[in-house]
Amino acid sequence: MSGTTTAGKRRTAGVPRQWRGTEASGGANRWVVLLVLCVSLLLVAVDGTVLHVAVPAVTEDLRPGSIELLWIVDAYPLVCASLLILFGTLGDRVGRRRVLLLGYGLFGAASALAAEAGTPQILIVARAILGVGGAMIMPATLSILRQVFPDRRERALAIGIWSAVAAVGAAVGPLLGGFLLEHFWWGSVFFINIPLMAVALPVGRWLLPESTGDRHGPWDVLGAIMAACGLFCLVFGVKRVGSGAGLLEPVTAAPVVVGVVLLVLFVRRQRRREHPLVDLRLFSRPAFSISVGCIVLALLALVGLELIAAQYLQLVLGLTPLETGMRLLPLTLAAMAAGLAGSRMLQRLGPRTMVAFGFSLTAAAVLSLVVMGQSDRPAVLVGAFLFLGFGLETTLFGAYESMLNEASVKSAGGAAAIGETSYQLGAGIGIALLGSVMNAAYAPGVSSVAGVPKSASSAATQSLGVAYKVSDRLGGSAGEALRAAARRSFVHGLHVTLAVSAALLLVGALAALRLPKSMECAPADKDGADPACGTGTGREAGTAATPENGSDSGSGSDSGSGSDSGSGSGSGSASETGPGAARDTGAARVSRQDRAAVHAKSSG
Repeated sequence: MSGTTTAGKRRTAGVPRQWRGTEASGGANRWVVLLVLCVSLLLVAVDGTVLHVAVPAVTEDLRPGSIELLWIVDAYPLVCASLLILFGTLGDRVGRRRVLLLGYGLFGAASALAAEAGTPQILIVARAILGVGGAMIMPATLSILRQVFPDRRERALAIGIWSAVAAVGAAVGPLLGGFLLEHFWWGSVFFINIPLMAVALPVGRWLLPESTGDRHGPWDVLGAIMAACGLFCLVFGVKRVGSGAGLLEPVTAAPVVVGVVLLVLFVRRQRRREHPLVDLRLFSRPAFSISVGCIVLALLALVGLELIAAQYLQLVLGLTPLETGMRLLPLTLAAMAAGLAGSRMLQRLGPRTMVAFGFSLTAAAVLSLVVMGQSDRPAVLVGAFLFLGFGLETTLFGAYESMLNEASVKSAGGAAAIGETSYQLGAGIGIALLGSVMNAAYAPGVSSVAGVPKSASSAATQSLGVAYKVSDRLGGSAGEALRAAARRSFVHGLHVTLAVSAALLLVGALAALRLPKSMECAPADKDGADPACGTGTGREAGTAATPENGSDSGSGSDSGSGSDSGSGSGSGSASETGPGAARDTGAARVSRQDRAAVHAKSSG
């Protein structure tokens, strides 16, 4: 298919026959490729959350200051979010597989450095390098997935598995970290990456196909630096707001302003260039821009809420961290189920109904939590988290699939980077926004408590955890009064935050009504390639052979397969030579105009 080199065919000559794919790229079987990509994504997702439970052990051993501790935690997501566009578009130019393998090596080396860090400064540097490796891996997995699954129905299933793995990784991180910390030193949470990456490197080099996008014109180095610096400043400012800093504080406002200015200049530069770093014309397609907006809204409405819910479970209901993780487990399991069922739902419902349904179901689940008070109601929590996880994953699945379908194979890396960047920005802004709403609703209830000194009440407005510490120091009736007031205020703040989150989700449901009603083919590439599509039954969707891939192989959404892989996925492919393959290839070369004419005649 477009963008696949003949070198990729030579590399996979030794791959077992039963593993060879039915796609035009001639590489390893696409499902084996998906397995390798999912393992990569799992490691990156786990590393994003595994450190959270190790912070106390790191603090005790390395004795970092408050600022150093903040950077130890934030260096990874901050650097990763900043470089997604840079490495996503670089992969389009120099090869997505090449960037992915380099990311593997960098991730493994940084993990070794972090595991053996003897000072906070070394750990911060290691976490930053991990962020660089993660930024190389994340968009490459999605863009390679776009390449090896040309048929939209199969690609939808692959994206569902990919997104389910991401959900599992984020949930498994704290559990894995807790297990390792019980038996080993804190560096083990990083050390576990090294053997896995040592295996992933040779396996990826052997199995993954190479592909590139549009290589015309020079790579915009200055534009890449502007995008990276702008995103770094913006995400840094947003994270400071989320941690409780005031938006108008110079240390917070200055990075936000600089980031916005750099990103505006970046957009203007891309519009003027003949060969832009990011094809901004993608945003002129409603399905793409609405999908990106839905991703931002979904994360904005729920990531901050998840953190507040964890505090509620531990500080109000008195659950242990392990019990809290178990209470949140239904959310992850439901998200996995939605990811695996997403392909079938998308075919039956279409992007518009699926995403709108996901938003609406999630909003209903969020509102059902309003009945929660200071007493534990496990059945309500389990039911709400099940619907919340299923609805959220349904929303993200439909949005990601629609977004990726609008991008050609050539621009898949840039599109994947835009999607991942919108995910990170939505999460960061959501923590800041819902955290501010929560604090605004919580603080008045503890700012003036009868019998409690003014200074103690003022300190208690910072958070529920601080209020508990202040009440313990006060003791007696004053301490009890402050603790009770703080609990009531936190529950009130939770209810207000739930209402705001539900409102944002309903806005997302309305926005989703502008998505396509049914699964449709993406626009043709500039070189005339007609992307495969799985709309309906019996429709042909072929990938014509090109000199670039050096093979006459066609893929169709008709039943059957001409390969020895025995694929019965409903995406017919002819990866073997012979009369049967020639017939399939001839069918794949029929132009869209000819198919339309035949359809018109048959209808008449």
